[in-house]
Amino acid sequence: MLVETDELIDIATRAGKDLEGSSAEKIIEWAAGTFGEKFCVTSSFADAVLAHVASRVVPGIEVVFLDTGLHFPETLRVRDQVTRSIPVTVRSVQPPQTVGQQDGEFGPRLFSRDPDACCAMRKVKPLEDALSGYDAWAAGLRRDESPTRARTPVVHWEYARSKVKVNPLAAWTESDVDAYIARHNVPVNQLLKQGYGSVGCWPCTRRTLPGEDARAGRWAMFDKTECGLHA
Repeated sequence: MLVETDELIDIATRAGKDLEGSSAEKIIEWAAGTFGEKFCVTSSFADAVLAHVASRVVPGIEVVFLDTGLHFPETLRVRDQVTRSIPVTVRSVQPPQTVGQQDGEFGPRLFSRDPDACCAMRKVKPLEDALSGYDAWAAGLRRDESPTRARTPVVHWEYARSKVKVNPLAAWTESDVDAYIARHNVPVNQLLKQGYGSVGCWPCTRRTLPGEDARAGRWAMFDKTECGLHA
């Protein structure tokens, strides 16, 4: 079992170099082989590409989904489709407070007044708790999604959480994603076909305009492009 931080940092640093240019399957195979049950996948279920790729390498792998209580019905539909049709174990993680309880303590529509605080309570802290038993986790970040993600490494050490973070799809393009979805009939959020470039919680997500990057519709009224999960 890998427990020493220095060892994990060294492993992540070497893998980030050695696995650059490798296929998503190869990257996941490395992570699963290195960390075993201490490795999991996360998904926002804008689509199920990462979950599907991981299932082909590690059938039954745990897929962590943050159920914020503010998702579009279309997002929950993808989660349920994945649970039924792909050989993974979907784990829906909820914040300690319901939306109603949060409204009672902090006032209604916190997302419209302080989206950073809302994300911290409904996404960031629940993810930290969910990952507490893991040494490594995978996310579906891609370099072509936005300028803030342009240098996403395939593997790196995440100092904020003291975890090895794996980004198997980092080098994929939108065309690669579309081709994979078509080839494998992967579940996809219907909102992506209705003008949404990226799908998050419904109060903080709008359709993107022509020429905008995929994440321009997130927190459009604020100087904010990330929820804090991938800071």
